[in-house]
Amino acid sequence: MDSRPIYIAGLERSGTSLIYALLGSHPAIAMTRRTNLWTHFYGQYGDLARPENFERCLAMMLRYKRIVRLEPDPDRLRREFEQGERSYARLFALLGEHYAEQQGKPRWGDKSLNTERYAAPIFEAFPAARMIHMIRDPRDRFASAQTRWGRTRGGVGAGTAMWLWSVALARRNRALYPDRYAILRYETLIFRPEETLREICNFIGETYSPLMLTMRDAQTFRDEGGNSSYGPRQAGIISTSSVGRFRNVMSRREIAYMERTAVQQMAAFGYVLDNVDLTSGELGMYYLLDAPFNAFRGAAWRAREAIYDRRGRAVPSYRIVPESGTATAV
Repeated sequence: MDSRPIYIAGLERSGTSLIYALLGSHPAIAMTRRTNLWTHFYGQYGDLARPENFERCLAMMLRYKRIVRLEPDPDRLRREFEQGERSYARLFALLGEHYAEQQGKPRWGDKSLNTERYAAPIFEAFPAARMIHMIRDPRDRFASAQTRWGRTRGGVGAGTAMWLWSVALARRNRALYPDRYAILRYETLIFRPEETLREICNFIGETYSPLMLTMRDAQTFRDEGGNSSYGPRQAGIISTSSVGRFRNVMSRREIAYMERTAVQQMAAFGYVLDNVDLTSGELGMYYLLDAPFNAFRGAAWRAREAIYDRRGRAVPSYRIVPESGTATAV
């Protein structure tokens, strides 16, 4: 089995599912999706060299709906885990290897949101790994999230804060691991898919295959027309119609806040500002209400994340299969 895993990182609504579908359709690459192994399991059960800790960790994995979908063999996992290093990374690798074997492919990878948090332990465990960090225009990313989930996720203050956090990690990780960490703009991928995939294949050390553009091995994603917040697309087609849709979703004051707060980082990634010309009335509301309120929500998001970083991120209860049940939802 190839020991060069491929990790896809980035925020929700940044094109991570699209690159997952494209890479997972390469004849040599089997991609798992949204397993969140590093988020929900890494370091959460103590030293896995202790059998009781390993069994607790494995038991929860086998009840986690997104792992159940991979149809793991518990006995084989136990047997092979005992034959080598007893670490979280190796347990995660065994799951990936077994899934790739099921798919008849030699190389495995995973697409889970916010994997950029774990670049250091991932590269320590897998020196030949490659990580691809998806970046999208923060306005379109925020508009997509708002359209999909409604205005209940911290508003533009949190949306701006999480984008700034992600791009800061992207730049830091690329500086630390220049040969192993790539930053990929969503817009570059959708406007120049074949050229971009050839560059990505060169980065990960694989020969480009036109089968990638068929998305044949991500049938659910492909046949449902992708994962767009704006309704299904034509199956198997990479659409560019979501670019600039933020103008139909965000208010002028929301656009102004995001652009003014993230101006330097947006420019660094080539995103052109609208430079909204607010009226005198809008300016008053912006400075009296929007700027301080959104700054507070951004600070609240950062504080919450810091707490999660310290105490860990448990598997959400709705993602756990009941003791006597089977996974029926993802």
